Amino acid sequence: MNASENRNSMASQQPSGTNAAPVLTPRGPRRATWLRLALVLGVVATFLGVGACGRSDRPSKLPTNPTGAFPIPGGDPPSDPGVPGVPAPGHEVVFVGAGDIANSVSGAEATAKVLDRTPGTVFTLGDNAYSDGTLAEYQQKYQPTWGRHRARTRPSPGNHEYNTSGASGYYTYFGQVAGPSKRGYYSFDLGDWHIISLNSNVSMSAGSAQEQWLRADLAANRTRCTLAYWHHPRFSSGEHGSSTASKALWQALQEAGAEVILVGHDHDYERFAPQLADGTLDRSKGIRQFVVGTGGTSLRSVSSPIKNSEVINDDSHGVLKLTLGPGTYSWEFLPVSGDDFRDSGTGTCH
Repeated sequence: MNASENRNSMASQQPSGTNAAPVLTPRGPRRATWLRLALVLGVVATFLGVGACGRSDRPSKLPTNPTGAFPIPGGDPPSDPGVPGVPAPGHEVVFVGAGDIANSVSGAEATAKVLDRTPGTVFTLGDNAYSDGTLAEYQQKYQPTWGRHRARTRPSPGNHEYNTSGASGYYTYFGQVAGPSKRGYYSFDLGDWHIISLNSNVSMSAGSAQEQWLRADLAANRTRCTLAYWHHPRFSSGEHGSSTASKALWQALQEAGAEVILVGHDHDYERFAPQLADGTLDRSKGIRQFVVGTGGTSLRSVSSPIKNSEVINDDSHGVLKLTLGPGTYSWEFLPVSGDDFRDSGTGTCH
């Protein structure tokens, strides 16, 4: 019974005149029925009210999704440079990605579908959105494809990003996860591994700000295994070929006992044997480099391999999946639907 009904019942018990007999409210079975009905309605109203408050006052929880492929439709880029949902040290983690990605939506979509079914942290090796890395190109080509995985992506920039002044499209799109102060290099831990994203579009020479930062970062690292990635290859059999520009960074990583380097730029896939910064084969102290420029843009043919090259493919798009464990790593090239090239293997940390 609501407040209005209570007031009306009370008023009906008052005499309307000095000789008027009181009009009594229903009693007995009828009154009991009304009370029971009011009790039921009150319980239902309370339940609905609490439910509505719960839905409006509590933030919604993302559904469980093993791929982590939650879209971010035009919203703000992630601001936390950490990697959410990563297993604690002592467990294997997956690091998966490629470079040279969104020249067209169709090419990037094919590799994005491979990411859709592959859990783990995603990396990019630069030239993520063609041809100038503008914010509009990121929104139109990258966001509908690899952008599905932006929340779990740790990127690096390429030369096409810097076709736009200061790579502003790249830094605006990815936000703080692209590195502090728009310098383009940063590091994080992933399971038992230390991961370093570097920027091959700014100075990498000995004594440069980036090289000094890298050496300090490596000195502070307490993990056994280290992986670094950037855009331009130190060694490559592809069209652009090898470059000595990153030699000082390789040297610093080599001295710290790093295991793996990932690069893009050349539009092919290539795996090298472990080697030193000067190109000397060294399976005990050398670093294994992968060129993975197979993220979606057109591929380019490779004429002949340079020394220490172990595997080359120039006709399959796909991503490289690395499974990083305590003291170990394995790799697997995952081709897009319709392509059939495969490469896989294992390694141990220094």
